[in-house]
Amino acid sequence: MKTAMTKVDEHLRTRIRVIIWKQWKKKSRRLWGLLKLGVPKWIADKVSGWGDHYQFIALKSVLKQAVSKPVLALQGLVSCLDYYLEKHELKIGLNRRMPNGTYGGVRGARN
Repeated sequence: MKTAMTKVDEHLRTRIRVIIWKQWKKKSRRLWGLLKLGVPKWIADKVSGWGDHYQFIALKSVLKQAVSKPVLALQGLVSCLDYYLEKHELKIGLNRRMPNGTYGGVRGARN
């Protein structure tokens, strides 16, 4: 389940980056957005002209570093993997044996 959650999490972040790139329709808007995210001007100028190669830009370009997992977390995106691990840890913690002498039943240990 952890592997599946990791893949879903990566895919969602990639789709969010694609949506962000599509919202910046013109080169000047893409340049402005990348500069606002802290990308150096010379890199932002080159990448902003790439246009409609959405998946490539989201996976292989500076956009992946600029819109990273911590940046998305600051904006309020909850990571699927982190949420799963938190809930899974809670579930495992509740299923531990209680230190009251009962091993799998009401009658206690069998002799």
